[in-house]
Amino acid sequence: MKALFAADALNPGVRRREVFGWAMYDFANSGYTTVVLTAVFAAYFVGAVAGGRPWSTFAWTAALSLSNALVMLSIPVMGAWADRRAAKKRLLMIVTAGCVLSTAALAGVQPGGVVLALVLVVVSNACYAWGESLVAAFLPELARPEAMGRVSGWGWSLGYLGGMLALGLSLAYVLWAQAQGQSADRFVPVTMLITAVTFGLSAGVTFALVRERPAAETASASVALGWRSSWRQLGQTLREARQYRDFLWLLGCAVAYQGGVAVAVALAAIYAEQVVGFAQQETMALIFVLNIAAMLGAFVFGYGQDRLGHKRALGITLIGWAVTCIIAALTTTKGGFWWAAVIAGLCMGSSQSAGRAMAGVLAPPARLAEFYGLWTFAIRLASILGPLSYGVITWATGGNQRLAIGFTAGLFLVGLALLQPVDMQRGRQRALQPSRPSGGD
Repeated sequence: MKALFAADALNPGVRRREVFGWAMYDFANSGYTTVVLTAVFAAYFVGAVAGGRPWSTFAWTAALSLSNALVMLSIPVMGAWADRRAAKKRLLMIVTAGCVLSTAALAGVQPGGVVLALVLVVVSNACYAWGESLVAAFLPELARPEAMGRVSGWGWSLGYLGGMLALGLSLAYVLWAQAQGQSADRFVPVTMLITAVTFGLSAGVTFALVRERPAAETASASVALGWRSSWRQLGQTLREARQYRDFLWLLGCAVAYQGGVAVAVALAAIYAEQVVGFAQQETMALIFVLNIAAMLGAFVFGYGQDRLGHKRALGITLIGWAVTCIIAALTTTKGGFWWAAVIAGLCMGSSQSAGRAMAGVLAPPARLAEFYGLWTFAIRLASILGPLSYGVITWATGGNQRLAIGFTAGLFLVGLALLQPVDMQRGRQRALQPSRPSGGD
């Protein structure tokens, strides 16, 4: 653990075991996104629960969009409440239990149970997103400012391992069940239980090792809590962010390209099975390999990004994403789609890591929490717009997912265009200057 978690990256008084516990939450919750949202339940919902009807893909993306909208509306007041009361850990335990229980409840969904499935997906995905935001709030308490990217990367790497563990256990069970002649409506529910148990047990390490620190004494005690005041503060931050033009260009870029990434996460398995003709176990193997590629991509780009420059590194990954979508739209063979998946994996971790690092460079050092709040807002907005646009196109065209994935390539190209005005040197210099009164530029 000493070799992995270097002490010089941590704040005074923070022990390596606590950082390991924090990183284990990424390990824990990645199984949910990998198995439920990407590899197994998404395709099962479209093909079996909804019976492959023309609106089934739209219904899936609408449920994900609704849950992300709930998170966008609630996370400002939730974060303020947790900060004021030093209750991040307590709230994290509650939303983790909500995600684990609703994931386990998906085991009870049978073909035709569309409403139950959608309700449980909305609840589980919202709880997952709340937990993701809350656990991220521990990072500044654990890591020195100059080492946040490195410490964040430790969690990111463990996250891919956790996703592969949950998926690997599920794949092993599916192969055994199919050898016994079982159908999907019998083995898919078991994979939901495997995922829920893996999530719950792994998150227990986080709750055992991470400690809550008392909230700092600040003027925030006089700030009124509530939905309206939280959104007023968000608007104030956005108005002041207009002074930081390069940061705003990056936010626009993120809304575009993260929308495309959200499509890949939510719809890869649906596309593989409904369009390319993958069987359930083939899809799971595909996503497993995609996670390996993503882990390698994030690791390699983590080192290469500093040499290439953040902007150039992100631009390369966006081109790779566009190529991935074009290959997926045109290929008619499983081999061609495997190539698309490997490229997507290499781009996935690296594009998200590069964007997050750029946000840190361009944000004022004294206002990191505020500006990362804008970054989170942009990511959640992208998670609504990307999959929902895919679902609308699919429904409107009578199920033409090739056209929808072609449109997704356009999202990455728009992101690439919005990236071009970003000047990292100018943006960093502006970030280091004192803020001017709201309304200036």
